[in-house]
Amino acid sequence: MTTNTTTTTPPALSDLLADAPRNWGKWGPDDEVGSLNYLGPEQVLAAAGLIRAGKVFPIQRLIGDPKGDPVWPGRSPAVRTQVIDESTWDAADAPAFPGGLHYADDKIDAFLQGSTQYDALGHVWYDGQLWNGYDARSTVGGVTKASVEPIAQRGVVGRAVLLDMARFRGKEHLDTAETFTHEDLIACAEAQGVQLCKRDILLIRTNYLQLFFDIGDAFYDGFCEPGLVYSPELVQWFADMEIPNLVTDTIANEVTVDPDTGVALTLHNALMRNLGVVFTEIVDLETLAADCAQDGVYEVFYAAAPIKINKGSGSPVNPLAIK
Repeated sequence: MTTNTTTTTPPALSDLLADAPRNWGKWGPDDEVGSLNYLGPEQVLAAAGLIRAGKVFPIQRLIGDPKGDPVWPGRSPAVRTQVIDESTWDAADAPAFPGGLHYADDKIDAFLQGSTQYDALGHVWYDGQLWNGYDARSTVGGVTKASVEPIAQRGVVGRAVLLDMARFRGKEHLDTAETFTHEDLIACAEAQGVQLCKRDILLIRTNYLQLFFDIGDAFYDGFCEPGLVYSPELVQWFADMEIPNLVTDTIANEVTVDPDTGVALTLHNALMRNLGVVFTEIVDLETLAADCAQDGVYEVFYAAAPIKINKGSGSPVNPLAIK
């Protein structure tokens, strides 16, 4: 469904989510990986049994795409700079190595959350508290509590289900500000012939970023991505289903501004901050989705490990979906 954003004053998140469920303390006072605790050896072994054809789908989007990198408004795309190449040896003072070795070297300047990436659980907050009740002042100068490092040290492995919302709705891509609910996810899974189970990793395809590659910077005019929309029932469903990881092909994993309340990124707080659901964003699901549509298999073995970055609020990643 698509609705118009309300013009009334948006409520404070503290009021909107006053009665929302929390998993704070569920895995102890020092926990920094939240709902990833739902993924243990049992889930890994069960997911390994889904590998039947040996087909591997890396779902990271290319950094430095010639057509540009879709990023959150206000962030700049990654810039790769060549530092050393064959022209270096045109200079009289070029480095010399025994045997005549030449080499190339380059560097990258990028937002840690400016490409396919994992959010740290300490990435968002309200009322001065992060995931698990950590003080928001722990982010000053670097995220020292619930950073992306514990997620990277742990890794993420389990059964994932692709929910192709674009195909389910008969569209090339979802529209700006188009929303869907947990009930839509369930209906999509049923239409695809796959069952959603507790502790599944959710891969949601909208193909919305195709608009960025089609129209360029005009993509950001009236920016409001499609995605999941907040409701108490949706949040409770995520809690009851013990969802560890939400993975989508959009920049922010949810409708940017809630059409009913006017609040921005409600689910970042209701799911990530409060329940510890880990968010993965800007994935490329196109090749995987085409294969799933062809063979009718929408459950995959999923494995991901973001780059280990000390005090990071996020980290690039190239997840693997294997069938």
